[in-house]
Amino acid sequence: RRMAGSRQDQAEQGDQGAGRPWAHPYADFLDRVEKPARYAGGEVGSVVKDWSAVEATVCLAFPDVYDVGMSHLGFRILYRILNEDPRTLAERAYCPWVDLEAELRARGLGLVSLESHRPLCDFDGVGFSLQHELTYANVLTMLELGGLPLRAAERGERAPLVVAGGPGATHPEPLAPFVDAFAIGDGEAKLTELALCWARLDRAGATRAERLRALARLGGIYVPALYEVEIEPAHGLQVVRPPASADLPFPVARTWVDLGRYPFPEVGPTGGPEAIFDRASIEIARGCSQGCRFCQAGMIYRPVRERDPLEVCRAVWGAVRSSGSDEVSLTALSPADVSYLGPLLRALGPELAAQAVSLSISSLRAYGLRPELLGELRRQRPSGLTFAPEAGTQRLRDAVNKNVTDEQLAESVAQAFAQGFERIKLYFMIGLPTEGDEDVAAIAATARRCAALGRRAARRRIELVTSVSNHVPKPHTPFQWEAMDSLAELERKQARLRAGLRAERAVRLRTHDARGSVLEAILARGDRRMGEAIERAWRAGARFDSWDEHLRFDLWEQAFAASGIDPSRHLGALPVGARLPWSHIDVGLAPGFLERELRRALRLRRSPPCGPRARRAGQPQEGRRRPVCYACGLGCDLDARRAQQEAFAAMLEGDASRAEPSRAAARARDPAAGQRYRLRFEKLGPATLLGHLDLVRELPRVLRRADVPMVYTLGYHPKPAMSFGPALPLGCASLDEHVDVRLLPLLDAPALTDLVARLNAASPAGLNFLQASRLAHEEPGLGELVNGARYVIAFARAALVERGCGEPDAWLRARCEAFMASEELVVERVHKGGTKTVDLRAWLREAAPAGEAARRGLARAGLGEGLVAAEMVVAIAPSGTARPGELAAVLGGQPSTAYRALRLALLARDGACLLPPPGELSRPGR
Repeated sequence: RRMAGSRQDQAEQGDQGAGRPWAHPYADFLDRVEKPARYAGGEVGSVVKDWSAVEATVCLAFPDVYDVGMSHLGFRILYRILNEDPRTLAERAYCPWVDLEAELRARGLGLVSLESHRPLCDFDGVGFSLQHELTYANVLTMLELGGLPLRAAERGERAPLVVAGGPGATHPEPLAPFVDAFAIGDGEAKLTELALCWARLDRAGATRAERLRALARLGGIYVPALYEVEIEPAHGLQVVRPPASADLPFPVARTWVDLGRYPFPEVGPTGGPEAIFDRASIEIARGCSQGCRFCQAGMIYRPVRERDPLEVCRAVWGAVRSSGSDEVSLTALSPADVSYLGPLLRALGPELAAQAVSLSISSLRAYGLRPELLGELRRQRPSGLTFAPEAGTQRLRDAVNKNVTDEQLAESVAQAFAQGFERIKLYFMIGLPTEGDEDVAAIAATARRCAALGRRAARRRIELVTSVSNHVPKPHTPFQWEAMDSLAELERKQARLRAGLRAERAVRLRTHDARGSVLEAILARGDRRMGEAIERAWRAGARFDSWDEHLRFDLWEQAFAASGIDPSRHLGALPVGARLPWSHIDVGLAPGFLERELRRALRLRRSPPCGPRARRAGQPQEGRRRPVCYACGLGCDLDARRAQQEAFAAMLEGDASRAEPSRAAARARDPAAGQRYRLRFEKLGPATLLGHLDLVRELPRVLRRADVPMVYTLGYHPKPAMSFGPALPLGCASLDEHVDVRLLPLLDAPALTDLVARLNAASPAGLNFLQASRLAHEEPGLGELVNGARYVIAFARAALVERGCGEPDAWLRARCEAFMASEELVVERVHKGGTKTVDLRAWLREAAPAGEAARRGLARAGLGEGLVAAEMVVAIAPSGTARPGELAAVLGGQPSTAYRALRLALLARDGACLLPPPGELSRPGR
């Protein structure tokens, strides 16, 4: 299969930068914002399709920053499904961080997709993923910047369809004024059908109202405009009443799919700035059998569905091949309950270890973990594990149906530390129903006890992270009727926890901002009137409420007051049996199931995990025990599920070799092995927006994607044996970057040519490899060799004329002469510790109007025409160097002068370039 996002795709975009300007609407100012690569696109694995060749276009819109959205598996799944279908295409957009939003508003620009840089209003549909309520304000930011009216009722006939899915779609009323349709349940089955239905009816001349009604009849789609609301007297909140039209579904039932029909994608967009979870994540199962009463995901993603283990293996190897990542994570709501987890680890482990790729698991329950399973995990080199006991006392764990005892938790922690794990994270909650101060104190006591067990078992320094979140009574859980703790009460409990753990140095306590949890509860339990408060808070400046540094709780309090909303009504207890604002959404649970589980919770009675492996916590599993079902309403065939699980477990145990490893060649772990090579490359177009640390992370991935056997360092966490040239400032293009890398094979001239071609095929847009050369043993490294750099600083000729600089060439020549005549060129340099004064003249060696070579360099870098430019040679020393932005600010006469910078060449100690211009070894036909 040709890799999506290959150089052919990127060339069609015209954004490589080699001789042509980078065609991005934000190109002139992206280098001024934090992590500009968030918005550049061009990642390996991204897909650019011909709009004229498809029936429907969809922009997948994630209402959080790129760093978070790139870690989301649902986005990746839908992106593949839509782009593999020849009838549809999908592109991506993420919520712009506050700095880019300000830049866009100042310039009157809109939000565009990463792939084709089109505004959101150009698509047939815009699909939002609602992962939690604290992104609701960001949805409005993306709608407005995307060129769409905020409210669904204000959208004209030709406006795109705004659809939303994810967990938030199961309690949709707060966003109902802004969203045309909600997809309830698994998106794999409905999104393509929905997009095609909308686009085809649009072309056929159907009105917007007719199209919305047709979507509602597809099933699994809730269209708020077709349903009226009324007040429920029992609690005073709005609820959705049955529609007058018999052809509209009521309630709207959740869609769920057989995962066997939708293999997990092996290829997806990879690159850009570091994601929050920067690894190749593979979903191995969906749903959970544990039945925790506080967990919405455990209720709305039922039934448990395991992926075929051989499909999982293929997805792992495909993800390693296509992403180049050095870490793979197996994810599920309860990975330890996956029937084939042990055989899967044994099948994947040896080959992943040979590839220097680590394997981790998202989260483990804290009981029933066999020592051999922990041993398999430890051999995959993760440094830590995560357990979730949730409550500090057995009484409260029984109430929330967390099937784990203190003894089981202690045994799992001791085993993990004894196996060599260095760090364990424990997840707890405060604010759970029936909780008292003794339960809060027990969290601190449990953490101290686990730390003591760890010290005894490990006999070395350990780290125990205790993460304590605040319980939010979410819709569609047994606790949906329970009251939320007040803000003051949550903060009091957090203070009690901090006091209880202050003296325990091995325990690091993390707590969630209680204000965010209270806001989450108000929005989650809101009715359709909540939309007015959301819009008011957004217009007042609410953004990124899940980020502690951006949460403005005061804005929300003001918005609630102005909208006539009493937050206590949404935080207080709700009457059991009354209709709720989300009762019109059927997630598949039987009537009365949640009420029954609530009664069991209040009587401190546990419900056993459902399914073929069910047993009470602490009970041994003997023989073929009868499957357990406690009638949640989904009607699972547990005997068939048990047979499937047994077959899955036997499949890998019997023939692990069928799990197709990605490569046969192992990676050397001896730093003295192999041969050193020097690679020369360019950073142009979108690649100029990759910071140095992002480049350090990306280049090893390029080599892995190109299947180049590297040599790794020794130690528990091996890294590729690589050394880099001096860091290139963010936003500065370069024609002469270098990296030294130690590779296993001895490559001759034809092999070096092939190496450059393979690296280019595996690189993101704008990262162009030019040359590869073999280094002699005595050849100095880049750190010893590089002594200076030649830069080109360019200004727009028209801007200088407008500024009144006179004839630009004469002005620039005079500025360069003044530069060289100056005894000092002092600037203030901002760094993390504050500011300091530096003298640029100490590093400046030459400054003169640009010559022919510099002008050719600007043309190759695609930096545009109508420029007047200067060449500058600066020294690079251990004490520092002059930065292009600083040189431009002084040369231009004012810090705000817009400029473009190009690193033309790195210079060795003798003043020569490190490598001659690319020759026959370096530029195979690209």
